[in-house]
Amino acid sequence: MERKLIALDIDGTLLNSQKEPLESTMRALQVLRRAGHLVIIASGRSRLLAGPVIHELGCTNYILCNGSAAFLDHEQIYKHLLDREALARLLEFAKARQVDVSLFSLDALGRVSDFDFPRVKDAMDSFNGPIPPFEPDYMAHHEIYQGCVFYDRAMDAEFEQAFPEFRFVRWHQNSVDVIPNHGSKAQTILALAERVGIKPENVITFGDGNNDVEMLQLAGTGVAMGNASMHVQQAANLVTDTNDHDGIFKALRQLQLVD
Repeated sequence: MERKLIALDIDGTLLNSQKEPLESTMRALQVLRRAGHLVIIASGRSRLLAGPVIHELGCTNYILCNGSAAFLDHEQIYKHLLDREALARLLEFAKARQVDVSLFSLDALGRVSDFDFPRVKDAMDSFNGPIPPFEPDYMAHHEIYQGCVFYDRAMDAEFEQAFPEFRFVRWHQNSVDVIPNHGSKAQTILALAERVGIKPENVITFGDGNNDVEMLQLAGTGVAMGNASMHVQQAANLVTDTNDHDGIFKALRQLQLVD
């Protein structure tokens, strides 16, 4: 069998609704590694927020911040920071509308405004994430891989039209991720596959969210979790069971990668 690259989202995919990996998932990942396949976490989280999952699952390869950083054997091989001039304009734009913004480096995060704390907390609590500390000057002291802007869908078009330099990816009813316009999990996954000599048709991706759609579409095989929305499922080649009912294991068995 040719070597595969298997890339898996964290929230709603690798983790169940209790924010824990299933035993069947952990066993399946071990089988894949023993067979020589390249297993990669592909998450919107920063290294700070993904670290506990990376450690628990024994992963050494991971894509973070929606594709803005990539690591092989824990060594960073790719970096795509947000444009600082455009980001400064975004902060002023959000401030004028009393919209909160948090910024993410690899291992820290900071909230540069404090207009609507309950909205920020609601979004971060959805994945048991920490509330970013209030640090108005965060941008001046860190490399910024990703932003997080806290507004509802009514403001989507306003931000997207004002900042073509960025891609705004909604992950919660109250929040969107901000990443470079030409960056994504999908593009970084394909670049890693080329780097290690794995053909695009041997790339398999698993996801459940809006930020997973492109990687489901561009992979050789895109697998949507059963708990994904219909929009996400329609982007996939295969729809498996949910993240609470052995969805990853069942799909890998259907693909004849585990017994």
